[in-house]
Amino acid sequence: MDDLIPNILREGGSRERVRMGFIGVGNRGTQLLHLFLRNPTVEVAALCDVYEPFLRRDESAYDPRFLEWGLKGRVPSFHGPDGALLPSEAAIAARVAAGTCRLYGDWRALLADPNVDAVCIATPDHWHAIMTVAAIRAGKDVYCEKPLTAAVFEGRAMIEAQKASRQIVAVGLNRRGCVPYQRLKKELDSGKYGTVRLGRAARTSNLFPNGIGACPPGEPPKGLDWDAWLGPRAARPYRFTTAPYFFRWHPDFSSQVGNWGVHYLDAMRWMMDEKWPCAVTAVGGKYFTPGSDAEIPDTMTCLYEFASGKMLEFNVFEGSFARPIPEGGVRAELELSSGDAQILASQSGYEINPVPNREFGNPSGPAFEPVRFVHEPALRDGGEAASCTCPVIDDFVAHCLDRDPAVLCPLEEGHRSTLFSHLANIAWKLGRRLEWDGEAERFVGCDEANAMLRYDYRPGYAL
Repeated sequence: MDDLIPNILREGGSRERVRMGFIGVGNRGTQLLHLFLRNPTVEVAALCDVYEPFLRRDESAYDPRFLEWGLKGRVPSFHGPDGALLPSEAAIAARVAAGTCRLYGDWRALLADPNVDAVCIATPDHWHAIMTVAAIRAGKDVYCEKPLTAAVFEGRAMIEAQKASRQIVAVGLNRRGCVPYQRLKKELDSGKYGTVRLGRAARTSNLFPNGIGACPPGEPPKGLDWDAWLGPRAARPYRFTTAPYFFRWHPDFSSQVGNWGVHYLDAMRWMMDEKWPCAVTAVGGKYFTPGSDAEIPDTMTCLYEFASGKMLEFNVFEGSFARPIPEGGVRAELELSSGDAQILASQSGYEINPVPNREFGNPSGPAFEPVRFVHEPALRDGGEAASCTCPVIDDFVAHCLDRDPAVLCPLEEGHRSTLFSHLANIAWKLGRRLEWDGEAERFVGCDEANAMLRYDYRPGYAL
């Protein structure tokens, strides 16, 4: 690597560019890799993965059984519809050939690379905390994909590690960079529409009747280091219904409240100015896909109560495609209500409508005309995912350059929003309403629930 150009520093120590290392370059990691490359100040200095075909960017080496489990579109593709190598992948290949982008099977070796300034961590969730803390201590800036953690205790440990450093750390909760949500927040803060007291959102899909499928344990795909993939989690046999994509349906590694819910829960608590709930309830089960290997509910309702007298509701509807959010002028992903107004919002826009039909002679609310905002750039610049995620990425890169830690979604916000998903999963497991002390980050009067705020890492793994 002697031929690598050293990182040029501006006066005062800020950088001219950011040399990125990417840890986890499977499905989401490759998406982020391509989005980072849209930023002209980003250079790809290193890639890391425990599955060699992902690392070597070789689709021809994928295990053919991936297709049997419906993984087409859920594993990265390095070529366009015409079969040609994507421009971003061609640029990566050129850097690998020139020796200016190194490939690592061990993330610790990537962190030891002096030619890496910052890392993007897009591994399965159970690796986020260990890698983020290690990266901070190695002097790297960090962009960590959501959900931030696999257990509540990890989030606070990550925050404390950053406090003891000078590193820039951002969490990939991309609605923080979304123009419609930023505009809507200003609208709601104006006070014209009353106080938002209720928020609702749902993850909907249709996995009926087989869910993610079922298969016996077997040998991992050639080129996959299964023990390294498991990392701090307890050893278990390999199944195709666990990795490389289906880990989202296993509580040791993730959940759908964490995977999808954290986006909507983050947006709603941001709009409603809430830090943490005072109580949580969750009910549900495998009602539609009982034979699948999934270990989480396909149907679930999570309720969060706040000391301020507000409430959030998040639903998982993966068996029946139930859509609880009404369709309006925009394709809404969540609904907020103030009593005076109904607000429908998504990455592509929002609308605010007066609430009609007050009963029993209640006075009418403030008069206002319906508001509708459509974010047209979301349709022009590569789709909603790019227009929503790129601002968060570009903000992170800019702060890596100027060394200002005030990113759009800092660790504290990422931790608080991810915490919502953990609380709901614990309430569901215990089958009871749980009260929460947000200052102490502990449940009130429930030792059994508090024991679930952490898990024991496998020997050899620690924060």
